[in-house]
Amino acid sequence: MLASLVGFLHDFDRAEDAAQEAFAIAAERWPADGVPPNPGGWLVTTARNRAIDRIRRERTLAGKIHLLPAPEAAMDEFEFDETAIKDERLELIFTCCHPALPLDGQVALTLRALGGLETAEIARAFLVSEETMKRRLTRAKTKIKATGIPFAVPDAHLLPDRLDAVLAVIYLIYNEGYSGRVDLGSEAIRLGRVLAALMPDEPEAHGLLALMMIHHARQRARFSGEDLVLLGDQDRSLWDRAQIAAGRAALDRAVALGGRGAYVIQAAIASLQAADEIDWPQVAQLYQRLADLTGSPVVELNRAVAVAQAGDPAAALRAVERLDLAGYLYFHSTRGELLRRLGRDAEARAAYRRALELATSIPEQRFLTRQLEEL
Repeated sequence: MLASLVGFLHDFDRAEDAAQEAFAIAAERWPADGVPPNPGGWLVTTARNRAIDRIRRERTLAGKIHLLPAPEAAMDEFEFDETAIKDERLELIFTCCHPALPLDGQVALTLRALGGLETAEIARAFLVSEETMKRRLTRAKTKIKATGIPFAVPDAHLLPDRLDAVLAVIYLIYNEGYSGRVDLGSEAIRLGRVLAALMPDEPEAHGLLALMMIHHARQRARFSGEDLVLLGDQDRSLWDRAQIAAGRAALDRAVALGGRGAYVIQAAIASLQAADEIDWPQVAQLYQRLADLTGSPVVELNRAVAVAQAGDPAAALRAVERLDLAGYLYFHSTRGELLRRLGRDAEARAAYRRALELATSIPEQRFLTRQLEEL
């Protein structure tokens, strides 16, 4: 709905305001009048008409009225097509991921506009303060309006240059879903399929799709009630084997296309972790390749976990201690686990307590509390 409104109004703030107003009207009318046959179309039509009314009332924008359809035409209910491969949400992603915007602004704006995430949630994904993220979003919206960035999927010859930011957007949307917001995880996979169909010869598009599908196949086993279940303790009968197979097929496609990028490597790691017997030394090697490619301290943290699983928690702890991730929850929880394995219980308790201070979800909080109780 928001994507449709942005395409119609060419203004993110107006689109968000119109969407909120339409939902408020629906909340008032639908309980009495019933839900219309096409709820999405009703909402978009109502939002469009409210936006037109608002613009007509604002004298400073009177000169733009001739660009909008006549009210009579706008009153026809808008068809909300969820199945079109070239859909408006994908167009919105490419609008947000225009190279005129800085990469962090591209990703943040798309998470806000497409995924519906709150500013605080986006800030957590970027490991920055909420105020910093507000400024990034404002700057990105202002840049789009000032430069007239088009609402469209770019021509084929421009697509590769825009792919990195689009992949980052989809992956961060998925990561929010992986933390428990399953609706966002499913949406990211849907967008990944759309992107892979739009760019069938791009290995990283298939690699990202494979990564998300293999991880998502384990979703049901990751929680027991409100408790988080680690990979080694998961009930594998709850895994979606068909989705794992589909993810591996997408990975095979990426490798056949010569894929050696970050998403292909991560998908290969996920595939190994879905095996009956996990080859942890090979997982550690792949994480090393990924770390060399990305320079990410979070990847280094994951490599340390694999090293510990392969039987060397002391080497893993030495690697962790070199990382500058003091504000990252999983740095402290990983460090706590390594210290526990090495028999340094007092230090492990301190690390787990710091992780608990940073935890925002109930499953994470319950897991960390349980770890502390066991110490």
